[in-house]
Amino acid sequence: MKEIRTKIQIHAPVETVWNVLTDVERYPEWNPFIKSLHGNLDEDEIIQVELQLADKKPMIIRPKIVSVQEFQELRWKGRLLLPGIFDGEHIFELSESEDQTTCLIHREKFSGVMVPFLKKLLDVNTLKGFEMMNQSLKKRCEALRGE
Repeated sequence: MKEIRTKIQIHAPVETVWNVLTDVERYPEWNPFIKSLHGNLDEDEIIQVELQLADKKPMIIRPKIVSVQEFQELRWKGRLLLPGIFDGEHIFELSESEDQTTCLIHREKFSGVMVPFLKKLLDVNTLKGFEMMNQSLKKRCEALRGE
């Protein structure tokens, strides 16, 4: 098991952050990591996600939504080929502070026999993708707050 975990404080209410995060049709406008996402963000739905890892070709995954808790959590789980080869559970967790800012914890839990062989890709490229997305989400949400 391996986990990548990032955290960012966004100066916008949790509703704003949630609305941007779940407005998947607009991802191509601002999201450098998840270039597109197609499908319904409802539990048990299969979605199509186009990921752009730093310095890599885009790749398409088809994970299953495992949790949607409005203004709190969005979580999906995907795998490469068969279960146990390379599985990833992608998680966005939101919490609002008293000052109307939002803490986003953006993480992914990886498991399977291929994880040790992909350590460098995960620690460098995937982490960089998370951080780029976090910064872009922050910028977009804070700009909306100012409107």
